Amino acid sequence: MSAPSAIRRWPTALALTVWAAQAAASTSDTLDDSVTGFAEILPLLPLLYVVINQTGTPRSTWPVLGGGLALVFGLQALDLVSPAGVMVGLALAVLLWGMVRGTPHGRENLALQAAGAVVFGALAVTGLLVDPDLGRWFVAAGWFCHGIWDFAHLTLARLKGVVAPTFAEWCAVVDMLVGMELVFLT
Repeated sequence: MSAPSAIRRWPTALALTVWAAQAAASTSDTLDDSVTGFAEILPLLPLLYVVINQTGTPRSTWPVLGGGLALVFGLQALDLVSPAGVMVGLALAVLLWGMVRGTPHGRENLALQAAGAVVFGALAVTGLLVDPDLGRWFVAAGWFCHGIWDFAHLTLARLKGVVAPTFAEWCAVVDMLVGMELVFLT
C-alpha cells in the first residue's frame, strides 16, 4: 500500500486501534457487562446519523460523536437513567423535529434515518431486556447491521453526504469488530 493510500485509510487504522484498546481493556468483563455496555452505546450510532442528517452539516460528525460519547459515558457514570433510553428518546425528538421543520436531505432520507433509528434502537433495547446469553445476539446483530448501514452511507449516492465519509468508514470497521467480539464472547 502506498503512502497516499495508507494516509487515506486513516479511519480504518483509527478504528482498529480504538477497537483493540477497548478489547484489551475489557478482557475481565463478564458477558452481562459486555452486552450491557455495547447495548447502551448502540443507540448512539443511529442518533448520530439522525442528528447530522437533520443539521445537514457532515463536517460536524466527529464533534457530535465526541459529544454523544461524553453523554453516554456520563449517563453510565451517574447510573440514574439508561443511556440507551436517553439516546432513543433523543433520536425520536430529532426525527419529530425533522418531520415538522423539514430536512436538508429530503423526507425520503429522513424516513430512512428513522427506520435505522427504530431498528437499531429496538435491537439495543431488546438486548438489554432479555437474558445476556440471548441479548448478545440482538446486540451483535445491531452492531453488524450498523456496519452495513455505515458502508451504505459510504458508497450509495443517495446516502453520501449525510455524515462525513471518514466517519462512515471508521464506524463500519468498529461496528463489524464489535459485532464479532460479541459473537465470539465465551
